[in-house]
Amino acid sequence: MSNIYRLIIFLPLFMLGCAPNVIDENKVTQKIDSLNMTIFSKSGDKIYSITSPNSSYDNIELKFELIKPIINILNGEETKYIISSEESSLSDNNKLLKLKGNVKLKTLKKDGDILYADTFIWNIENTNYLLEGNIRFENQNIILNSGKAILGSDNIIEFFNPVKYIIKDENNENKYEINSENAYYNLNSESVSFKAKDKRVKSIIYF
Repeated sequence: MSNIYRLIIFLPLFMLGCAPNVIDENKVTQKIDSLNMTIFSKSGDKIYSITSPNSSYDNIELKFELIKPIINILNGEETKYIISSEESSLSDNNKLLKLKGNVKLKTLKKDGDILYADTFIWNIENTNYLLEGNIRFENQNIILNSGKAILGSDNIIEFFNPVKYIIKDENNENKYEINSENAYYNLNSESVSFKAKDKRVKSIIYF
């Protein structure tokens, strides 16, 4: 009888120990050199393109892992933003894009708008881009720093409290440095607005 009990106890442990091996046998990770891929919407419009010198694809998680990727977010045939980072992942049937490590988002404007962050997350079914960690927005007029920001489809960047902003002078040197609550930078009008929680304080600066 004691041998039967030993077998009953041992069998679940044996099954648990073998399960990961079965998964590993079915898992195929495909290495890809010089990845160049364009993602389309259901209607056939180009949404974004990705290039990476070194990437891999996991057939179990249906997930791309990319090293040193460059992402072009598209508006028709035109590039709207260019994003680079140390690494990124693409999952959920190419709908969820995550970048991390020295994230750099650039617009194609002459003023050279650049948005830096630790991480960038975008679900293409949404129209907003989430950036977190050491946020820094900079162009020839202003520097904005915060811990979190959201870039909307309306080209407005919302910076979350606390926000520090620096206004530059004509020699591109720091002129004013001020702390505030949430700030909003409009890429189209090149203006920044500040709003306090009590909504009694509001200011807009145009450049």
